[in-house]
Amino acid sequence: MLPFVFAGNASNVTNGNLCMMGTLIPEKVSGKIVLCDRGVNARVQKGAVVKAAGGAGMVLANTAANGEELVADAHLLPATTVGQKSGDLIKSYIFSDPNPTATILFEGTKVGIEPSPVVAAFSSRGPNSITPEILKPDVIAPGVNIIAGWSGSVGPTGLAIDTRRVGFNIISGTSMSCPHVSGLAALLKAAHPEWSPAAIRSALMTTANTACKNGQMIEDIATGKPSTPFDHGSGHVDPVSALNPGLVYDLNISDYLNFLCALNYTASQISSLARSNFTCDSSKKYSVTDLNYPSFAVSFQMGGGTGGTTVVKHTRTLTNVGSAATYKVSLHSQSESFKISVEPDTLTFTELNEKKSYAVTFTAGSMPSNTNSFGRIEWSDGKHIVRSPVAISWT
Repeated sequence: MLPFVFAGNASNVTNGNLCMMGTLIPEKVSGKIVLCDRGVNARVQKGAVVKAAGGAGMVLANTAANGEELVADAHLLPATTVGQKSGDLIKSYIFSDPNPTATILFEGTKVGIEPSPVVAAFSSRGPNSITPEILKPDVIAPGVNIIAGWSGSVGPTGLAIDTRRVGFNIISGTSMSCPHVSGLAALLKAAHPEWSPAAIRSALMTTANTACKNGQMIEDIATGKPSTPFDHGSGHVDPVSALNPGLVYDLNISDYLNFLCALNYTASQISSLARSNFTCDSSKKYSVTDLNYPSFAVSFQMGGGTGGTTVVKHTRTLTNVGSAATYKVSLHSQSESFKISVEPDTLTFTELNEKKSYAVTFTAGSMPSNTNSFGRIEWSDGKHIVRSPVAISWT
């Protein structure tokens, strides 16, 4: 066991708890394990600061911003990370014991950790600030503590003082979840060469999971609460189910051009994106809500309805990529603050690539500004479930 000290008690600056460059007093740190708070500077830099001050090891504690998320790093000294709850308990121990001690032990790899998966604290979140009518994110995928190839030109911490060289590293971030999804898209394209990028995205979204194996809603690790479509989008990707989604929401070039028209893009802006001349039809009414997206986001403007009620309509088209079947719709809402209706409520497909359209009506009364509520629309033939999340916002 080694002497254990809180970084805030081994510094003369107000933010000494963060173990930033030049903030630790070597005489109070030398030969000890140091407890540092996460935040502001890089996690691996905190370890470098402790080592430079003569520390023997580091415990990195999460704050409220990161909750119970545990991210592995290739520190320059023996180190471990703990969640906010454990961090608070450790601080209580250090503050109450006149001679606190600690040790860091490697107990091997542990499997079957629950809950899993979870939404990482750093994960990209909604709502969509640019186009609120398009729900973001689309999906979530593995992105925490991923073993990945690493360049030999820098050490595993990326710090200039790190002279170690490795072929692999443990990395976390959306830069890790993105290649997972890219690989899944390649897998689906190999299995279904005729599918468009939109069809592949749809298959990944409508078959994604929103619950853990224990049946509970995927947790937002930053808050410890159940996640919402603004956190997980359509859910956590499921490669096997995505290979056979039953139905897909497809899009072609014209759909995207019409979407740009609905956003009031100029002919010059559209041409720069489409790399072709295209002019929006002034006699045609374009609507963002007509984009054939696999999810729904509805933004109600306060005071915009009649008698306190506002109605928003969306249209969608489903393409059959499976066998002939009849799909029936089921509607789910988180609260009674809004209602969903679908017409028709049954779609029958008799052949491959057959398309059928439906309309969705969202009706909501007045709610306080910045209120959000959620639901989902599911089409099922008894074998497939084609899920679409619904996010309702009052602004």
